[in-house]
Amino acid sequence: MSDPVAEHEEAVEVSENAVVNGAEAAADGEQDEAGPQPLELPVLPLRGMVVYPQTAVPLTVGQPRSMKLVDDAVNSDRVICLVASLDPDNETPGPDEVCRVGTRASIHRLSRSPDGTLRLLVQGLTRLRIDEFVEHEPWLKASVSEIPEDTEAEELEIEALTRNVVDQFTRMAEMVPSIPGELISSALNMEDPLQLVYAIATYVRIELGEAQNLLEIDSLESKLRHLMALLGKELEVLELGRKIQTEAQSGMEKVQREYFLREQLKAIQRELGESDEQTAEIEEFRKRIREAGMTEEAQKEGLRELERLSRLPTAAAEYGVIRTWLDWLTSLPWSKRSEDKLDIGHARAVLDEDHYGLKDIKERILEYLAVRKLRAERAEEQDAQDEPADRIRRDRKGAILAFVGPPGVGKTSLGASIARAMGREFVRMSLGGVRDEAEIRGFRRTYVGAMPGRLIQTLRRVESINPVIMMDEVDKLGRDFRGDPASALLEVLDPEQNFEFRDHYLDVALDLSEVLFITTANELEPIPGPLRDRMEIIQLSGYTEQEKQEIAKQYLVPRQTRENGLRPSEIAFDDEALQLLIRDYTREAGVRSLEREIGRAARKVVTRIAEGEEDSVEIDTETLRELLGKPRHGWREEIAGRTDRPGVATGLAWTPVGGEVLFVEAARMAGSKGFQYTGQLGEVMQESALTALSYVRSQAEALDIDPALFDNNDIHLHVPAGAVRKDGPSAGVTMAVALASLLTGRPVRSDVAMTGEITLRGQVLPVGGIKDKVLAAHRLGVGTVVIPHKNENDLDDLPGEVRDSLDFVLAERVDDVLGASLGEVELT
Repeated sequence: MSDPVAEHEEAVEVSENAVVNGAEAAADGEQDEAGPQPLELPVLPLRGMVVYPQTAVPLTVGQPRSMKLVDDAVNSDRVICLVASLDPDNETPGPDEVCRVGTRASIHRLSRSPDGTLRLLVQGLTRLRIDEFVEHEPWLKASVSEIPEDTEAEELEIEALTRNVVDQFTRMAEMVPSIPGELISSALNMEDPLQLVYAIATYVRIELGEAQNLLEIDSLESKLRHLMALLGKELEVLELGRKIQTEAQSGMEKVQREYFLREQLKAIQRELGESDEQTAEIEEFRKRIREAGMTEEAQKEGLRELERLSRLPTAAAEYGVIRTWLDWLTSLPWSKRSEDKLDIGHARAVLDEDHYGLKDIKERILEYLAVRKLRAERAEEQDAQDEPADRIRRDRKGAILAFVGPPGVGKTSLGASIARAMGREFVRMSLGGVRDEAEIRGFRRTYVGAMPGRLIQTLRRVESINPVIMMDEVDKLGRDFRGDPASALLEVLDPEQNFEFRDHYLDVALDLSEVLFITTANELEPIPGPLRDRMEIIQLSGYTEQEKQEIAKQYLVPRQTRENGLRPSEIAFDDEALQLLIRDYTREAGVRSLEREIGRAARKVVTRIAEGEEDSVEIDTETLRELLGKPRHGWREEIAGRTDRPGVATGLAWTPVGGEVLFVEAARMAGSKGFQYTGQLGEVMQESALTALSYVRSQAEALDIDPALFDNNDIHLHVPAGAVRKDGPSAGVTMAVALASLLTGRPVRSDVAMTGEITLRGQVLPVGGIKDKVLAAHRLGVGTVVIPHKNENDLDDLPGEVRDSLDFVLAERVDDVLGASLGEVELT
């Protein structure tokens, strides 16, 4: 009983003369019916079709067992039982997988195709009911009994029903050009209503279940009514299709044809009670809007746009615009957030693990986290007491941190450490070179290809409403005719405003108050004042030699060892080698160049190990010189060599990349051209040079300088590195000392460096960047640093080792500077 059944056949189209020839075949059928009827017949299951009595239908048989069934039937009485499979996809239906009511049929014609299949024409004779299956191999064989047709009914009613069926079929034939004219003529001339029912049902497209029901109905009247219902439904679909075609016919081009086809498909699906892709997509968006946890305003706007989308055809241009907008709106993490880890001990451990030194910076970050922790612990208690408006105002308050300092001191990595300490997502957004305001606020939907700004894109990418966003290089923002992105950041970086940030593309309020914004910059001056006022500035200065050495041992050497495929046992740097690297191979405030040099040395070691020369290398000063060559710089020796003659003074300058040592040279020659200066000096620095000269001339008698010297000599002041533009007032004292050294013939002490602004009265005024300038002096081995007396408080920011290794002269007047650099001088 469990053996598979003989394979079914696949129905082919009824030939145009099938019904016409059916009359001829019916005569043979009548002759067959007159003979004795077999009680047991072979059963041939059919896939996806039903064969009716009194109709001739072509079949194709391709399965081996079915072909053998047909061959044996042809060799005997040519009579078989045709039944429909319950599952058209089942290739081997069993006894329980076929219908129990079928048709006794006679095989009239048989031919073999070149592909090996059998093509036969069968004539349906009478209805049969399968009583039981008696055999399963090599094919199904069953005991059957004939089911007589119930044709008793009022003649007038049958006549009326028959005419209605013929009328419906004729109307359908007019709308379906593929129905042959011979079939229509044959239907009109048929006198037997039962034969008419079966002929039309054979040709009209009917679902398998409905076709089987039509066969199983006993009453002729019921068959006619059932067929009328099926024809009526098919006519409605055809008429609806014709109506749509008529409305969409005018001026139809490619896009219009696509629209018509989609509308026709939707109309048919609606009539059949089926859902289409657009409806499913709209329901999906509706579900996403409800589950996103968005604000009431955003949800209302989203549902409104969704309603518009549901009324638009998918081919409309605006359909894609609204769909993309809804996708962005529902993809944002409205209610998804990372749970803050506000454990101060854990945060301190993370910061110490990732960064060496930076004590003040770490303390400020820990203070920020401690404030957040305290507020979080007391939020519930405060919320119970405060009014909702006060609660909102309190929740919006927060700090926007700005790390300002030279490159390579760890500004970006500090942001990543903060995110790791808080357990938040971290994302870096580079603002360098951004000139378009739309990069921040997005483009309005009216533009082709519009999209949200980078903030919205970032939130969607990290899938969190409270990440740590590092806005790198905020001082490199530009502005042009497209807008000013710095102005767009005024709202983003203001805790009092960003809880209702509106991107131009989305145009709904989004709360950014939970985002921790951290900006980085190399200098503050390019940042507009209103934007700078919204940020809490945290200055990061360069590292000392000792700090660089510790950073190299703890972070840089292990990292370059890993990145170059070395094991820790295969390479090692001793302290003297690292010190040589720091002093003579690099000159920077940060450690990027130092890491590059360590990486260069590591690659040399890799080459030696790969060639089999050595198994491991311990790098000392001699080995370092072998690997990297001679030192490129000799700055410590440079100071002594350049200041050994009168007229050269060592100054200190601040640059965006850290403090620098600046040499000022003065020379005199016979002539009457007066005073000139070179070295790409800015206007402020030019004024400082003129001020220094005027002051030295005013003190010529006290300095023992012949006043006639100014009338008979030209004086030239030059600041080397002429390719670099220089400006600022802090080189005033250095210029005065260089001129005084030149005109008095006394050289400046080589271990003295200085900074400060001067006045015509000889006062020394305070300047900025003291910490960076002193660190630069310390890197180059200067012993004494002259700074304005009013900058004394800035010395507290210096590392202890730097303060202990330098002598500081706090100058109130120029004679203090001259005394420290040229010897005791008493000026008026």
